Amino acid sequence: MHAILCAIALATLAPTPAPTHGFRAEFLRDLADVEKKIVDLATAMPAEKYSWRPAPGVRSVSEVYMHIAGGNYVMASFVGMKPPASDEQALERVTDKARVLAELKKSFAHIRTAALRTSDDDLDKRIRMFGNDTTERGAFLNALTHLHEHLGQSVAYARINGVVPPWSAP
Repeated sequence: MHAILCAIALATLAPTPAPTHGFRAEFLRDLADVEKKIVDLATAMPAEKYSWRPAPGVRSVSEVYMHIAGGNYVMASFVGMKPPASDEQALERVTDKARVLAELKKSFAHIRTAALRTSDDDLDKRIRMFGNDTTERGAFLNALTHLHEHLGQSVAYARINGVVPPWSAP
């Protein structure tokens, strides 16, 4: 009996293999690319610039990164992944660079896990998202759109502050 319980526990903890083709494989490749760019840019941005904002009432550098993290949790929730205990508004108050980077990485792992746990058949499952009908595939597409939107915003913030995005540096 002990051996059976151990086998069940190990199977539960074993990582889900990444798909090699299809929508989820494409999603995970794009997710990895945008994650690397966002994390590399957040790393390159000096800590003293994390409080910079382009105008009053507009998100600061750290608020944008924490909005990205919160968005990853919210988007994953539409496909059944429970977000961590903290809420998005609390995340946006995080300003310490080390914690911002840790939260970003944690949120990307969260949405990656959501994609790995979603089956190809589940991608066509109908859901309601922000008051609209869509599918779980639509939720993942919405997540990528959100990430790329805020990557562009972060690039603009960086360049205004004299930071060249690491992937475009000579």
